[in-house]
Amino acid sequence: MIIDTHLHIVDQQALAYPWLAGAGALNRNALYEDYAREARRLGIEAVLHMEVDVAEEDIEKESDYVASVAARDGSLLVGAIAACRPEHADFAAYLDRALQNPVIKGFRRVLHVMPDELSEGAIFRDNISRLKGTGLTFDLVVKPHQLKKAAALADLNPDIQFILDHCGVPDIKGGGYDLWRTEMTEVAKRPNITGKLSGIVAYTDTETWTLDDIRPYAEHTIRSFGFDRMVWGSDWPVCTLAGTLSTWVAATHALLEGVSAEDKAKLLSGNARRIWRLGA
Repeated sequence: MIIDTHLHIVDQQALAYPWLAGAGALNRNALYEDYAREARRLGIEAVLHMEVDVAEEDIEKESDYVASVAARDGSLLVGAIAACRPEHADFAAYLDRALQNPVIKGFRRVLHVMPDELSEGAIFRDNISRLKGTGLTFDLVVKPHQLKKAAALADLNPDIQFILDHCGVPDIKGGGYDLWRTEMTEVAKRPNITGKLSGIVAYTDTETWTLDDIRPYAEHTIRSFGFDRMVWGSDWPVCTLAGTLSTWVAATHALLEGVSAEDKAKLLSGNARRIWRLGA
């Protein structure tokens, strides 16, 4: 069975997504019902919603929306990684409110499309440190040249669990393996960072990619972090740029061929269950 730690729901009737205007094929609704129909056929038993960079004024509204989906009978949704703005002085008050919302299991601030120095600001770093003792995680989505900055955040906060999204956002289509590999090896030395096998098909030539194109990136990520520090995510609907949800699940199983049942279970569900305390 699989726990998906990276589902994006897009409902433009309920929330505003300014970035979608320039997102091409992703500029459409991607509703829970469409995901769940396919997910149930693939052995996905539980799902964490990943924030979708909604308009800043809709951040808390997004969490309420996800909570309403999670409350439906038989919903696969068991929690949310909520958006946040650690660079803002009012983050502490936001965190206090978030701690009252049981659906929120962690946070993410999109960094890979932001100025490199954002995560180096004093306010940003002080606010990330507020997560200590809360049990909430922080997802890092950074490009290869920003991985040093991700490592710095982890070094400053050894008691906070960080999750590195999308295998460090490698430029697979552009052949950027060497820089990425060196930085991934280094960032994975931080015991408080867990790697996430997700998203990489979107960085290929999405029309012609094969398993061999993504295998070196997946295998090096897993080798660097080890099976005790890996989780899995679909990155739906972004993964549909390069196929379907079923395509990515099939590719994952192919990448894990020959892996022991114990290690496979850790990556696909066990580690997520432990990190976010999702129960049996």
